Amino acid sequence: MKKSHILALLIVLIFGSNAFAQRPSIDPEKLQAARIAFITTRIDLKPEQAEKFWPIFNQYNDDREKIMRQISDLGRGSESVSEEEAKSRIAKRFQFQADLLEKEKAFVSEVSKVLSSRQILMLNNIARDFNRQLYQRGRGGN
Repeated sequence: MKKSHILALLIVLIFGSNAFAQRPSIDPEKLQAARIAFITTRIDLKPEQAEKFWPIFNQYNDDREKIMRQISDLGRGSESVSEEEAKSRIAKRFQFQADLLEKEKAFVSEVSKVLSSRQILMLNNIARDFNRQLYQRGRGGN
């Protein structure tokens, strides 16, 4: 059950960071600083935890975004590919997804040396809350 929560967290982070990265009106540096502050505060990261957590998270996030771009690229031009090419792309997508899952497992294993299981589990809700807050601010809400 814990693995499914962690997987859900990571998926939310993937889609949340990609969705806001595409908005030209949001300064990526300010977004990153806000995300760091929000997560650090919400899971009550101690300075010594934060020092170790963020490099692990940032490396994982970079790796994850690279894989997600590769998955996205597989869908480009799909209307005009042959049946064999479509099968090949589907197989590649499954391989990328397996790679993503392995990266997620490695991330959780590594970050569990720094964070408690409770803090790791909390990351899922925090990422969703952060994305919701950004959405509401973007719409002019409080």
